[in-house]
Amino acid sequence: MTGSSLSPADASRIALGIEYNGSCFNGYQAQKNDSVITIQESLESALSEVANHPVTLHCAGRTDAGVHATGQVVHFDAQFARPESAWLRGANAILPPTISICWSRQVSSDFHARFSATSRRYRYIFYNNKVKPAILSNLVTHHYRILDEKAMHEAAQLLLGENDFTSFRGAACQSSTPMRNMMQLSVTRQGDFVIMEVTANAFLLHMVRNIAGVLQAIGAGMKPVEWAAEVLASKNRKLAGVTAHADGLYLVKVTYPEHFGLPESAPGPAFLRS
Repeated sequence: MTGSSLSPADASRIALGIEYNGSCFNGYQAQKNDSVITIQESLESALSEVANHPVTLHCAGRTDAGVHATGQVVHFDAQFARPESAWLRGANAILPPTISICWSRQVSSDFHARFSATSRRYRYIFYNNKVKPAILSNLVTHHYRILDEKAMHEAAQLLLGENDFTSFRGAACQSSTPMRNMMQLSVTRQGDFVIMEVTANAFLLHMVRNIAGVLQAIGAGMKPVEWAAEVLASKNRKLAGVTAHADGLYLVKVTYPEHFGLPESAPGPAFLRS
């Protein structure tokens, strides 16, 4: 594919909105192990073909193996001018069916998919039915005991605000601080779906899945509502219970300052009503 060359000073910074089914990938981040497939490597391969030069991506959040996204944001610098539609249609024609580019925008050179973000929003979805789902296998977390979503929501409110989330931090987390600002955390039900929504300035490794594990135990009646606050105060990961499966977790929205002009999109996934 040909295109007009840009000088380094005029190089285009391109932001992309990405959706993917993470169940067949070993996480987002590229790895040295050539035997595993990652989302970053798949995207960089397709975009490099469209760009006609090697592309290195920077993302808003590095999701783990099996975790999905409907609102991931990435950026890269292009050496050749392309219409915005070329990045979307051209790369989507090359990408595997489990990854889609939903939108593309040329952005200013000070935009950074990770460092410009002001918040990130995740959804965790339990399929709460006695029978495991076949159609939604690997897209939701099945829980056969009836969950009390109201108790889960009440417990969730005890985790709001700026706190030390050591109890919800994965052992391999490399963050320099366990402090995070939890802006919103709610639990609702849509039929057989129990949906946890969580927004924070940033997240620790496995933090959302560990929160989901705590709220799941409360919803199942195994622990009282107050246990969520006790776990948070303990600053001890061993007291927090299980890490919920990756299957039910989605990165659904990343928020940026308005002056970057990025499009708004529904959080998804599509099988939910909103």
